Amino acid sequence: MYSLDLNQMSQNEFLTQYWQKKPVVIRQGFKDFVDPISMDEFAGIAMEEAVQSRLVSKQDGEWQAEFGPFESYDHLGEQDWSLVIQALDNFSEEAAELIEPFRFLPHWRLDDLMASFATKGGGVGPHIDNYDVFICQGTGKRHWRVGDRGEHTEVIAHEALLHVEPFEALIDVELETGDILYIPPGFPHEGIALEPSMSFSVGFRANSAISLLSGFADHLIDNDLGTQLLEDPNRQAIKNSGEITAQDYASIKQQLQNLLDDDKVFSHFVGNFLTSAKHELDLMPSDEPFAPEEVSELLGIHAIKRLGGLRAFYLEESIDNGVCYINGEQVNFAAELAPAIKLLCNQVVVMPDELAPWRENKAFVSLMVDLLDQGFWFWTES
Repeated sequence: MYSLDLNQMSQNEFLTQYWQKKPVVIRQGFKDFVDPISMDEFAGIAMEEAVQSRLVSKQDGEWQAEFGPFESYDHLGEQDWSLVIQALDNFSEEAAELIEPFRFLPHWRLDDLMASFATKGGGVGPHIDNYDVFICQGTGKRHWRVGDRGEHTEVIAHEALLHVEPFEALIDVELETGDILYIPPGFPHEGIALEPSMSFSVGFRANSAISLLSGFADHLIDNDLGTQLLEDPNRQAIKNSGEITAQDYASIKQQLQNLLDDDKVFSHFVGNFLTSAKHELDLMPSDEPFAPEEVSELLGIHAIKRLGGLRAFYLEESIDNGVCYINGEQVNFAAELAPAIKLLCNQVVVMPDELAPWRENKAFVSLMVDLLDQGFWFWTES
């Protein structure tokens, strides 16, 4: 397990001084850091079809980008290229542990764990991200420059690469193993490997208003909601047929506002939207359905672990009424199970002693049978 050291800052002090405000270097944020995955294992994961991977290189001064899966890297030479994998936490239990020290931030804000291996001179170019990121330096060293938030001209360096023009650096540092660089959204930055190196980025994304509105519209369509027509049975004759009166404008606006004000509809959307998988899950459903008696017995012996990348949340207002959300779906359960469901949502691993009060509860065992059969949770020794 990794332990985060914020250099004598408390978590709240970090949030007050830096979160979404300005970048900062946290020297030895992870003391005695060891890569959670070897370079060979990393390259092996990039061979899988389900994995989102890309190779970024610079050849004769021109940026190049390829998308995986990849079988070989021999054609790239020994420098000036980088292999990047998105959502590494979905495919490596060991790498996923890097997310745990950042649990002082809500998990619904998490995007994924991105990782990269770079040869000397390798990087992905100067760019701006629309999410908060903690860049954790693994093996090797990288040179990082971070500019100020502001107006920056973006350029298409390659059809798959959006870069920014040169910027003046606020931060200009070399990161060594265990160092962390935090960068809020909107700050241009570039990292270049000084030697073969690994880097792990824990990203936290916020949804734009347009993505929420688009998702909400899809939710309404999928559930056949919001189909009520605008009604105006008390309309009076008007003089100017081309005019949209203030009263009509208010009625149109209220028609949409009514949907947002319907907490049953909107909370259902929020739960489904925020738990929808952003990247393909490495699901391994059970070959044979679990028997309730078997699950009841195993709950007293083994811990259960949530699948990497699986999103499971609850709303403070509805959890005690027997509602939670898992992988984009609303899950209803007996209200008495709320304390157990909170454990499943709050913790990646739940130990046998924590589940002991629920082993004989038929409703909980039945729910666990379903979750285990789908491969959302699995048995583990730790």
